[in-house]
Amino acid sequence: MSTVTSTTTASTDAGAATVRRVLQRQILPLDSDVDVLPLYLDPDDAVLDEDKYVVGGNRGAKELNAASIRQKTSSGRGVRPDQVLSRTALQIPRGDKISFGTYFNAFPASYWRRWTVVTAVTLQVTVRGAGATVIVNKSMANGRQQKVDSAVTESDGDTTLTFELPLGPFIDGGWYWYDVLAGQGDVTVTSAEWSALVPADRAEHGTVDLAITTMNRPDFCADLLAQLGTPELLDYLDSVFVMEQGTQKVADSPAFPAARDGLGDKLRVIEQGNLGGSGGYARGQLESVRKGTATYAMMMDDDVVCEPEGIIRAVTFADLARRPTIVGGHMFSLFAKSRLHSFGEIVQPYRFWWMSPKDSYNDWDFGARNLRSARWLHKRADVDFNGWFMCLIPRRVLEEIGLSLPLFIKWDDSEYGLRAKAAGFPTVTFPGAAVWHVPWTDKNDAVDWQAYFHQRNRFVAALLHSSYPKGGGLLGESVAFDLAHLVSMQYSTVELRLQALEDVLAGPHGLHGMLPDRLGEINALRKQFTDAQLHADPDDFPPVRREKPPRKGKDMADVPGRLSKLVTAGLAPIRQLRKPRSLAGEFPEVEIRAMDAKWYRIANFDSAVVSMNDGTSAALYVRDRERYKALVRRSLELHRRFRRDWDDIAAQYRAALGEITSPQTWEQTFAPWTGEDER
Repeated sequence: MSTVTSTTTASTDAGAATVRRVLQRQILPLDSDVDVLPLYLDPDDAVLDEDKYVVGGNRGAKELNAASIRQKTSSGRGVRPDQVLSRTALQIPRGDKISFGTYFNAFPASYWRRWTVVTAVTLQVTVRGAGATVIVNKSMANGRQQKVDSAVTESDGDTTLTFELPLGPFIDGGWYWYDVLAGQGDVTVTSAEWSALVPADRAEHGTVDLAITTMNRPDFCADLLAQLGTPELLDYLDSVFVMEQGTQKVADSPAFPAARDGLGDKLRVIEQGNLGGSGGYARGQLESVRKGTATYAMMMDDDVVCEPEGIIRAVTFADLARRPTIVGGHMFSLFAKSRLHSFGEIVQPYRFWWMSPKDSYNDWDFGARNLRSARWLHKRADVDFNGWFMCLIPRRVLEEIGLSLPLFIKWDDSEYGLRAKAAGFPTVTFPGAAVWHVPWTDKNDAVDWQAYFHQRNRFVAALLHSSYPKGGGLLGESVAFDLAHLVSMQYSTVELRLQALEDVLAGPHGLHGMLPDRLGEINALRKQFTDAQLHADPDDFPPVRREKPPRKGKDMADVPGRLSKLVTAGLAPIRQLRKPRSLAGEFPEVEIRAMDAKWYRIANFDSAVVSMNDGTSAALYVRDRERYKALVRRSLELHRRFRRDWDDIAAQYRAALGEITSPQTWEQTFAPWTGEDER
């Protein structure tokens, strides 16, 4: 450890020229929102949860430990907003200790160790005030913390403390971070930087084309554009493409003129028909490839709040990656801003379903349990893909493996990650790069119009990438999902799922042609079903009446056990063959809240008013025995066809992949809108 002033230097190491480059800097929130502070600063001690090997394999012990892992450890002390002096400076009152071992300020050493050319880092912390102790810590993959070094400031002015830190011990996981303890007086941590000597040919940072697909969210999108106009980010932006696919235009937002002025000639708004997320992102990808001046293209949703520093970090990480690498960000909840949706996602190969790894936790609240207290967050999370709410793709990858599949929405990002992985281009979901977004858990898109795209695109992706015969467990699970929806009286959902399978069987070359019109056709089809007709006014439904009261007065408050669910799964499909109770055709038997709308509950009734996850509306479900039988027959027949012809269908899709994702094919799809005026 030594005390120096931060500089950028060039040196020669074993004959190879190297240049010092900043990898990450200390940042603080852009505004005074206290909900985000736990992601930047932590005043609490670490309370590490128990190691899973100490807990052992006993089921009860594992369940108890899983519950304890989510228990709150925060003391509630917090950091006052007035302590945040600037984007990089924090005041720490006398005697207080603040840890920068947080999501945005800890250094994800294991990711740099695994994926980049960086072998050691230098931490420089600048502190104003005497008697401040700076402590550098590291963690191992199992979450255990170790003190690495420390130093004390002696001067009342600015002191820069420098720590040389190797990356060798981080092969499986682990972070570096620093804590600052104020002594006899207040101190200010004015800045901190993590830097490294890198090959001279990687001295200059790359640039990025941002591709934002928007539809009828003008104010949200305009606010995002304003966030992107922050001065430190502008030098990293080559172009910002906004694919305008709605009728409520971002250019008409009152916030748009200021956002446009902030981005200047970097901003291009491109109007086209509603081709979904994949059609919007593919247009941005195409424009980026054709322009050929940016190193990367980044996909970003229009309805996010962005941490601009995360884009800089993603570009920096990709610049120094050993091979061209897709770099994705994390998603935090827009409504509970310290809650992380997922730390990384995979496609489970046998089920062929996207999910977080089983040794991780979804909906993790950093405000309740900090990074240093969560053992599981210290193991490096390796992923198959990253959602396109924030995902950086090297232009070289786009040129070599093509653009997005024409899937409208759903599975375009996960399929692309699998395609890139097969071509030798990994995806890294990179800690410290993130956006805030409406969480998926507040939606129920498995039963509305999106059910069609979930089903069709999952099958398309599996046909392209599943390594198991007949798609592994996909077909059996698909039939089970159909039955679950049918016993829940969700006939419109099953109709869409079966239409999706028929469209898959029609072959890959129809995917582009479906983009402009399929959504309208799907919505027209759904309107024929009462379970898809939503009403905001509760008085639109008949009153609840039942021929018989609940057996022994039981209600739906308790969650049934595994055995009870298995019994229901066996009996419910048979029950659907019985004639519905006569009164149920005229009056709903029950009202079911969205939180309780599980198949094993709904299956007990012949009619029900079921509310939607967003809390704005409800629909009437009515059991129809003849429709149930017809849909079961169709489902079984379609799945039999897939099982019989899987290899032939897969070969057809794999042979067509290069053509349907090529820039030339996409240009034909965009032809009706190319050449239109741009703002």
